[in-house]
Amino acid sequence: MAYDFDLFVIGAGSGGVRAARFAAGFGAKVAVAESRYLGGTCVNVGCVPKKLLVYGAHVADELEQAAGFGWTLEEGHFDWGTLIANKNREIERLNGIYRNLLVNSGVTLLTGHARITGANEVEVEGQRYSAANILIATGGWPQVPDIPGKELAITSNEAFYLKDLPRRVLVVGGGYIAVEFAGIFQGLGADTTLLYRGDLFLRGFDGSVRTHLKEELEKRGMDLQFNADIQRIDKLDDGSLKATLKDGRELVADCVFYATGRRPMLDNLGLENTGVELDERGFIRVDEQYQTTAPSILAIGDVIGRVQLTPVALAEGMAVARRLFKPEQYRPVDYQNIPTAVFSQPPIGTVGLTEEQALQAGHKVQIFESRFRAMKLTLTDIQEKTLMKLVVDADTDKVLGCHMVGPDAGEIIQGLGIALKAGATKQQFDETIGVHPTAAEEFVTMRTVTR
Repeated sequence: MAYDFDLFVIGAGSGGVRAARFAAGFGAKVAVAESRYLGGTCVNVGCVPKKLLVYGAHVADELEQAAGFGWTLEEGHFDWGTLIANKNREIERLNGIYRNLLVNSGVTLLTGHARITGANEVEVEGQRYSAANILIATGGWPQVPDIPGKELAITSNEAFYLKDLPRRVLVVGGGYIAVEFAGIFQGLGADTTLLYRGDLFLRGFDGSVRTHLKEELEKRGMDLQFNADIQRIDKLDDGSLKATLKDGRELVADCVFYATGRRPMLDNLGLENTGVELDERGFIRVDEQYQTTAPSILAIGDVIGRVQLTPVALAEGMAVARRLFKPEQYRPVDYQNIPTAVFSQPPIGTVGLTEEQALQAGHKVQIFESRFRAMKLTLTDIQEKTLMKLVVDADTDKVLGCHMVGPDAGEIIQGLGIALKAGATKQQFDETIGVHPTAAEEFVTMRTVTR
């Protein structure tokens, strides 16, 4: 049977665009349908605008440190509107780049909501298209628990478009999005409280990292409230919001920001017209080649609920394009030793196993830890500490994990990710000459086993 397209991609986020571009480059006839914005969550309401806001929040630190280096500055003034307007202009520029990437690759770009109407058929704005392969790359969507007053809360989707910076912010959640936005709001001048229902935020990260960040955030004056959860939200007469906690306490804020998880975006996608199955968490079930239970339909990215990171979606999109249209270049995505960063303040960089994961996997481990005050702070009164940690297999000397909390952690951990991917040993770390004076050299100068 002749189809309109060899590949029809639903969703023009990072993974979908990568799959479409590469497939078209391999000679396939490709279409992409997008109803919202080009670039997906990352470009529009995720990593990119978030990092721009993080940069803005860091300026307060630079101003505080300036006096130690001889600079006399007038009192700074921050304008939220200027930051958001500049951010919007940059996002619009990136939207245009994504459009050009697709169009210049020969991809047919369709604007509108796509709904699957059969195993090889998609409908967009009343027009039906046939395709040999359909790729679902619709991403995720933030969700707020079903409590009274949930409509009064915002999520990351709305936070990037707030008209004004709230004076008092209550951030709810214990994942990286909650921690990052708490740092953004506080760094830009808002009175910020971080509320989490568990004992300690960033579950799944190394225990030393979690504890160290908690201590540093408390030094910065952030109000951290653990083992606490909201029962309801009410709007007061003055326009502020009252959050009533399950323990009976009441907190008043101007903004309640929820970062308590994301669901796969499957709304009106037409999966009932296919044999596509969902897993027990509600994500699309796929095999190791991203094929769903309907042979002609594939899925990648956040919608499959594996590792929900932009570079992972890019790798999955490339793998799909190669397998379908350039099989001699196909290689599976390696989910081991994926470097990642949390742009908290101070930031986190991590790659490989945590100490807890290494022990659970049966490794006999040696732990190397170092906590120190960064050189940049020695001319200031700021007492922030950097944490660096190596998890090493005591029997093989192989470095199992690298973890850092401190300035430029994300930049530093990228290079260490290559080392772990190559199977580096602690001896090879030790024999690597450090770059001096830098914080990064600490990773190759730690000699004493902490425990």
